[in-house]
Amino acid sequence: MTDVTVEKRAFKSELQQILNLITHSLYSHKEIFLRELISNASDAIDKIRFNSLQNEHLVEGNRDWRIKLSADKAVGTLTVSDNGIGMSREDIIENLGTIARSGTRAFLDSLKQADAAVRPELIGQFGVGFYSAFMVADQVTVISRAAGEAQGVRWQSDGLGEYTVEPAEKPERGTEVILRLKAEEKEFLEPWRLRTIVKQFSDFIEHPIVMDVEKTEGETKTVAEETLNSRKALWLRSKADVTAEEHNAFYRQIANAFDDPVKVIHYAAEGMLDFKALLYIPKTKGFDLQFAEAKVGPKLYINRVQIMDHCEQLLPPYLRFVKGVVDCSDLPLNVSREVIQHSPLLEKIQKSLVKNVLAALEELKTSDYDTYVGVFGELGGILKEGLARDWDHRTQIADLLLFQSLKTEAGKFTTLAQYREAMPADQTDIYYLAGEQRSALEHSPSLEVFRHRGWDVLLLTDPIDEFVFPSLADYKGMALKAADREAPELPAEELKKTEEASGVFAPLLQALKGTLSELKDIRLSRRLKESAACLVADEGDLSPNMERLLQKMGRADAMGLGGPAQRILELNPDHPAVQALFQLHQADPGDARIGTYAHLLHDEAVLAEGSKLPDPSAFAKRINELIAKDAARS
Repeated sequence: MTDVTVEKRAFKSELQQILNLITHSLYSHKEIFLRELISNASDAIDKIRFNSLQNEHLVEGNRDWRIKLSADKAVGTLTVSDNGIGMSREDIIENLGTIARSGTRAFLDSLKQADAAVRPELIGQFGVGFYSAFMVADQVTVISRAAGEAQGVRWQSDGLGEYTVEPAEKPERGTEVILRLKAEEKEFLEPWRLRTIVKQFSDFIEHPIVMDVEKTEGETKTVAEETLNSRKALWLRSKADVTAEEHNAFYRQIANAFDDPVKVIHYAAEGMLDFKALLYIPKTKGFDLQFAEAKVGPKLYINRVQIMDHCEQLLPPYLRFVKGVVDCSDLPLNVSREVIQHSPLLEKIQKSLVKNVLAALEELKTSDYDTYVGVFGELGGILKEGLARDWDHRTQIADLLLFQSLKTEAGKFTTLAQYREAMPADQTDIYYLAGEQRSALEHSPSLEVFRHRGWDVLLLTDPIDEFVFPSLADYKGMALKAADREAPELPAEELKKTEEASGVFAPLLQALKGTLSELKDIRLSRRLKESAACLVADEGDLSPNMERLLQKMGRADAMGLGGPAQRILELNPDHPAVQALFQLHQADPGDARIGTYAHLLHDEAVLAEGSKLPDPSAFAKRINELIAKDAARS
């Protein structure tokens, strides 16, 4: 005769298809199953705590809230148990017999009118997390006893389409989930593996997660209960209650760092935007940032449960050096709770975080400048990317940048605000020059006119500068211009003198254009005061420094650069060498030396801009001929 107390039922949904989806497609990592079961246990405890506020008898004196993991290697089972609210027979059939029906969601819906101060924050939303257990188990048994009931219930399934429900003896309220692990999944019986998973995903669950651990001292073996999670969710505590030592320890834990952070950003956003953030600005560039494929972004938690180890959507790439945690219960997740869906709320969180990070950097620059100089030396190259990536915060990022300049001592810096404040009355634009080294830039012929007029020029030596600085077209109403492209407007008298000289030198310039046909143009210079010649890039052309960078990166061909862009050669009409060439041309336009000297002036300008000569041997030959002729005359 069939025992009527054991009831066999079919799942209400297409279980085989859905379980196949859950176990093979929904979750990217098998260990997620433990996070889901622990989260369910935590929810069950929160429910009984909430319900007991008005129904004290439900807790039956059992307030020692805990979630316990029990691994039995002999029979190959892993059990996750709790002393939460438990489930009745009807609850089990309703919640475990129907895929994607969430008891947590139903419970939340029933609490919409409850007092927010005592409403529990629950994790589950989709009702599928429980079924992730079938990724590692070929049989799952649930034994549960609901609060206020005397009889327990047993639910069991192999995940192949049916489950059984029957009465069960259970002395106390709560739920046990027993997983009979597949042969190839026995690693989840090892204490070290369970510790690792709990530490990664559930370290900050409010309730203790415990496990009996066997210890050996000499020949004596003992079993002691070990708490696996720290439960110290610093971001949920008041800012004033967290010590510097706690912050330093937590930062080292989440950032895999050995030093302390230079700045802590700890705040809670409430109202229309409800989340908690605990972010850290490091002193140095972390090892993870040395690799382009490294995953970055703060950790994302939903009510203490880690959802993503690195959530790149929370901060833009130019702030990828920031470490920390964001905890928000309102973000829409996909059904596996591993990936957050795109949402306006996420964009608002990012805006809030960016605002606070930039404000923290500005505060550090103002209050502890020397420390900020060191931090900027480590992270400034990454921060500068924001000039090209974040139009909304471009000015705030620009205010954080430090620059060497023509007027700063080596190793000292200025800011755009300081540069602007120190500008003479007749200067209306901000000028910069990019190159590889300060020493080379300082001697650039392009800077001679700026020295002559007492104007400062920013010296950009970070490779990223060439790529992002053009994005900063202006700073608070003042245009930023490259000193090797645009020279200052000359005073009226000097401009008149240059225009008159251009007419006088026109025949020579025309002759040189025929000799140096690889150049785009040859003209008299408004910028040279000491040097005989210099090369400048035409508007829209790549600078020589950019060309060199692309060549080093192996990107010159990809950018369509068959060779160096055509330059413009500028000559200083007041320089003795140019004057001599002019007189030589006046005396005999066909003199062969004109071509030789023209090439020498061009080679000199190529070297002055930091580029390589296209034909070093020809340059050496021309120099040697000059030496020989000079020696013969003497």
